[in-house]
Amino acid sequence: MEDIIFYDRLQFAFTITFHYIFPQLTMGLSLLIVFFKWKFLRTSTEKYNNAAKFLMKIFAINFTMGVITGIPMEFQFGTNWAKFSELTGGIIGQTLAMEGLFSFFLESSFLALFIFGEKLMGQKLHFLTGFLVFLGSWASGYLILATNSWMQHPVGFEILENGKYVLSNFSALFSNPWLLPSFLHNQMASLVTSSFVVASIGAFYVLREKHLEYGKLLLKTGVIFGLIASLLVAFPTGDWNAKNVAKYQPAAFAAMEGIFETEHAGAEIVLVGQPNMREKKLDNKLAVPNILSFLTYQDWGKQIKGMDKFAEDELPDNIPALYYSYHIMVGLGTIFIGIMFLAAFLLWRKKLFTFKPVLWAIMLLAPFPYIANITGWYTAELGRQPYLVYGYLKTADGVSPTVSSGNTLFTLMGFIGIYLLLGLLFLLLVGKTIHEGPNNKSH
Repeated sequence: MEDIIFYDRLQFAFTITFHYIFPQLTMGLSLLIVFFKWKFLRTSTEKYNNAAKFLMKIFAINFTMGVITGIPMEFQFGTNWAKFSELTGGIIGQTLAMEGLFSFFLESSFLALFIFGEKLMGQKLHFLTGFLVFLGSWASGYLILATNSWMQHPVGFEILENGKYVLSNFSALFSNPWLLPSFLHNQMASLVTSSFVVASIGAFYVLREKHLEYGKLLLKTGVIFGLIASLLVAFPTGDWNAKNVAKYQPAAFAAMEGIFETEHAGAEIVLVGQPNMREKKLDNKLAVPNILSFLTYQDWGKQIKGMDKFAEDELPDNIPALYYSYHIMVGLGTIFIGIMFLAAFLLWRKKLFTFKPVLWAIMLLAPFPYIANITGWYTAELGRQPYLVYGYLKTADGVSPTVSSGNTLFTLMGFIGIYLLLGLLFLLLVGKTIHEGPNNKSH
């Protein structure tokens, strides 16, 4: 049984990790496309319109890959996690169906109109189609996170005699105190990814002195949006999420912060350290006293429960992975703020376009927001363990008992091979689009 659970979780982790490479870019990129199109309507400057259409090409490639890689995840609910689907389908089926019927339909329909309908519709309607693509992509994220938030902090339901979960209050799904913080944090993190990608494309053009006008435009826009989004990811959205975890999942909070033993007074915040599970401590620890208590409760002396205060079966089942995921996310987020602040300062001083060390840093940092986003998801999902529905349904009780670990491993190997080819195709298509540059006859 342990093998079945391990391979089912591994397969879902792999497929969702690969899938989330794509929507985290499209959600943020849709806002930047709307921004450029809005600037074009206000100024009638053609470069803004060309920039919007150029980014929509990258959006379309990402969107297509996101659809392809998202379909197998839906099927896994029926194959690997049939018991979970049977018990909770009356609840999670609501939001997942709404995501497919409303937001995905909205996004995909108006994406085609944006790409092919500019001359037919005129500029104002063309802007509207871009805005509806943005609305659809963000609505999709909202409904997916409504599903996840219910699993993290279940509300508005009752359990029938046959063990099935049913909704008793539909509005509770969308007034869940877990939902708004996680949605805002996720969307700002997506905007960080898209801003860094746009800025890195701009830095690439400036360094190569190719498509220079667009390089400067993309770099400037990416830096400004990137700085704002990086700050908002940390505060208030990240702070709000951390306080939610401390309140509703205290065992996960202790594990991700590396608090093995409860301190009598204020809790320290760990900057560096490696979990030692044998001796129940952090090795090579570098920490600042009392800061965690202040950040969490605005009280320097407030006690925070350590892992010693929880039963062994209530703690996350992979504490080192949770701890490292959380600290990688936070560490990268801090670096992003520093880099974007420096770039914005140079932009203000009119030195950014000629200061090559920062241009190289921005260009090479493009993959790292993806890592930060993915480790953020790992933090949320590893923290919820050992539950699928926190506090109610254990992960071991949600797997499909008739699907063997061998079958799951076999299909996982198939996914790895197919996704490797898809990944290479994606890089070739995006690379070709960037190489060709925005549609401007003068370049």
